[in-house]
Amino acid sequence: MALPVVAIVGRPNVGKSTLFNRLAGERIAVVSDTAGTTRDRVSADASWGNERYILVDTAGIEGNSEDIFWPDMRSQVLKALDEADSLIFVTDTDHGLTDADRDAANLIRRYDKPVILAANKADNIEREQQAVEAYELDLGDPIPISAYHNMGISDLMNVVMDSVVTEEEEETGRDVRIAIVGRPNVGKSALLNALTGEERALVSDIPGTTRDSVDSRYNYVDGNTGVETGLVFIDTAGLRRRGKTEQGIEKYSALRTIQAIERSHTTLIVLDASEMVTAQDLHVGGFAAEASRGMVVVVNKWDLARELKLTREEAEEEIRDRFKFLPNSSIVFTSALTGRGLDRLLKATVATHAEWTRQVAPGDLTRVVIDALGAHPPPRGGYRRVRLRKVAQTRTGPPTFTFHMANPDLIHFSYRRYLDNRLRDAFGFDGSPLRLRFVGGA
Repeated sequence: MALPVVAIVGRPNVGKSTLFNRLAGERIAVVSDTAGTTRDRVSADASWGNERYILVDTAGIEGNSEDIFWPDMRSQVLKALDEADSLIFVTDTDHGLTDADRDAANLIRRYDKPVILAANKADNIEREQQAVEAYELDLGDPIPISAYHNMGISDLMNVVMDSVVTEEEEETGRDVRIAIVGRPNVGKSALLNALTGEERALVSDIPGTTRDSVDSRYNYVDGNTGVETGLVFIDTAGLRRRGKTEQGIEKYSALRTIQAIERSHTTLIVLDASEMVTAQDLHVGGFAAEASRGMVVVVNKWDLARELKLTREEAEEEIRDRFKFLPNSSIVFTSALTGRGLDRLLKATVATHAEWTRQVAPGDLTRVVIDALGAHPPPRGGYRRVRLRKVAQTRTGPPTFTFHMANPDLIHFSYRRYLDNRLRDAFGFDGSPLRLRFVGGA
C-alpha cells in the first residue's frame, strides 16, 4: 500500500512549520513569527526509525480570518485533512488555549482520523505543566513538546507511527523531480494545477502568492509508447534578482526556490508570453544552469499570442538569443488556462530527463573524442602539447566526462566548448548541461 500521510494542523503561529522542519530534517517550510506565513500545503518524504511516511504542513486554521487568501487556504487545509491518514494537532503552551484552537478542534472532529495532540513550546517545567490545559479539546492526551528545542519529539512520533499503517509500496523506479521556476506571477502555480489536474497550489493575480515549495506527484503515460513515468512537480515562489529580494519571508522563499532547483532533476523555466524574456528570467535560469539541471523553457499564456502579435519563430529566436546558456533545450508554448501544449510539455520533460541521465558506450565515446582531437588539435604551449591518455564518462545526472591527459592546463574555454559541441553532435544531450573535467596523469 501507499506511504501513510501525516498532516500537521492547528491555528496560526503555534509552530506547525517548525515541527514540520524538525521532522523532515531540513528547512522546507517557511518559518516566521508572522501568523499566516504558510499558505499552501507543503509535503516531504520523511522517515521515523525504519518507517517512511509523507509529512504535510498546512496553513493555520482560522474561523474569521481577514486574509484575502483564506477561502483558498481553507480549501487546501480541508484537502489535507481529507487525504491524511493521521493528524498532529498542535497547540501552544506559551499562549494557552484560544477560541481559534477550539474552532480548529471542532473542524477536525468531523474527520474520522486518528489525532495526536502536541502541546508545543513546552520548553520548561512551567509550560510543560500548562500542557494539561489541552485536555479541554477532548482530542486525547496532550504530549508536551518543543519543536524548536527538539524536546518530546520521540514521544510524539512513537504515538504517531503507531496510529498509521506503514507498509511501503514496492517502488517500480525512481521518480523524476521537476522544479517549476520563474519570476513572480508568470503562472507557475496555474501550470502545476493544469499538469496534475488538481488545485494543489494557490493561484492568484497577486505576485508572491506562493511562498513555499509544493510537491505534487503525477504518473505520466506516454500516449505513443504506453511507458509510465512517475513525476514529482515542485512549485516554487517566484525568484527576483538578488538586490530586489526583501528580507524576511520573501528571502526565505528565494532560498526555498534555490533548494527546489538543487533537489530537482529537470527545471521548467516559465516565461510570460506577454513580456517574454526579462532580466529576471535570465537570473532565474542562471540558477538552474549553475546547478547543472536539465532545462525546458515554457512560454506560458500563449493563448494571448494572437492578441500580442507573436509568432513561435520570433519567440524562439529571442529566447535562444537571450538565454546563451541553454543546452539545446526544448521550448514549449503552453496555456495553463486552456490546457494548450501540456502534453508536449510532459513529453519534453521526460525526454530531457532521459538526456540528463544518458550513458554513452565507452568505445563510442573514445572514437568521437579521438576524431575531434584529430580534426581540430588543441593549442600548444611552446614545446608543451596536450596528449590524451584516456576519456571516460564518470557519472550521469548531469553527464560528466573526465579527460586524462598531459598538460590539461592548455585546454582553454573555447576548446572546452568545441568538445562540448562535438559530444552533443554525436550523442544528443538536448536540454542537459555537460560537465567536462580535464586532469593530468592516467
